[in-house]
Amino acid sequence: MGCLVSTPKDTGGNRRRPGSIGEVSVYVPGLRIPKPVDFSQSLSGHVSKTLVERLTAMRTRIVVMAGQEALTITRTRRKTTTQHGRSTLVDLHQALEDYLPVLLGLVSDGSQLQFKVQFIWVNQEDDAEETAMFNAWYEVLSVLHLMAVLSLSQANLLLLPRTSADFYQPKASEESRRASIDIFLKAAGYLDCAVRHVLPRLPSELRRNLPVDLAEGVLRALCLQALGQGVDIQLGMAIDSTKATLAVKRRLACEMVKYWQQAQDNLMNLPLSNGWGEKHRHFVKWKYVEAKAAAYYYHGLILDEGNTEKSHGMAVAALQAADEYFEESKTACEVFNAAHPLSRNPPLWGTMKYLSEKIPKDTSSKVRINRDLYSHEKNMGTAPTLPDFALALKPNEYQLPPVDPSNENVQLGHIGTNEVKRG
Repeated sequence: MGCLVSTPKDTGGNRRRPGSIGEVSVYVPGLRIPKPVDFSQSLSGHVSKTLVERLTAMRTRIVVMAGQEALTITRTRRKTTTQHGRSTLVDLHQALEDYLPVLLGLVSDGSQLQFKVQFIWVNQEDDAEETAMFNAWYEVLSVLHLMAVLSLSQANLLLLPRTSADFYQPKASEESRRASIDIFLKAAGYLDCAVRHVLPRLPSELRRNLPVDLAEGVLRALCLQALGQGVDIQLGMAIDSTKATLAVKRRLACEMVKYWQQAQDNLMNLPLSNGWGEKHRHFVKWKYVEAKAAAYYYHGLILDEGNTEKSHGMAVAALQAADEYFEESKTACEVFNAAHPLSRNPPLWGTMKYLSEKIPKDTSSKVRINRDLYSHEKNMGTAPTLPDFALALKPNEYQLPPVDPSNENVQLGHIGTNEVKRG
């Protein structure tokens, strides 16, 4: 039920691979680009001419806009977030939202029309340059993935630090930080919907042959990354707040560790060794280690509030672990930036700006005090286990839109299905 064709990576030049992508606050995989589709040839006689023309016009617009956006989406485009009016990124996102209700008419009520059109997309993380399938659910899945990637790109632009009004140090404004959390939840919602409601619609053989860009593990990892970065922003705002307690900060940091650990687990056995894929894996590892540094730091501070030699020793062990993870995160960051396409860090701000100053200082201080109090030259043992908190941040409840009324004039005749085959 559907035809699969995967084009090897060495057969063409459709895939755009930038040499450098500039500053990165949020990992944004390269855009999967749709290739033109001839709806008239595939659907002629089965749906109205008006519907064919509408599908053609909407998808052609997306093909053109996605191709243009792919050239700039991974570049630092600061001006697009400060000018009034709609950016091309927002316009493309809206075009995809407008296209979905019309596209879903091809799959509604189990319509055999879903097998009539061959949809082709250029991959980024997969070895195969492009993947074509005679299945409209593959198109729906690709659209949701692209909507999520565009959202992550928008969040990245919001979180690139800018010089503040007092010219003290570059940072993202509180307004941008709050807006980015909403965008992260939207991106997670698209991906969660893709995993729970779209992937199950594809036959098992097609699911096995999806490009790694759309593999369930990658979709789940991107969803968890969006939630993890949302919690990172929450932690940064808690650090800035005089009302947030150490317990609140520790909980956020520990939740962040779980999101990134789960993201890493989902990528564990996937063949992410090609360009964007390898960079994706390095990003998750970096953020996971960075999150552990934050969690052990706040756990150590809370343990240090105890009045016993044991609690103080555990505090020192936790802080030393934080310091070690912080140093490891700097190495992991360098590896990520050195992976192609090359990238660089924006000026340090927020959570890690604060922790880069506090972790080495507080660890050194607590080790010295502990040694003076208890005459121990080394820490009191291995790092204590981090507390286990339930994950509070959830994806937005995104639901596929209802079928567009224009699809009501679909003329259902006898439409055969295509056998599965490999190209």
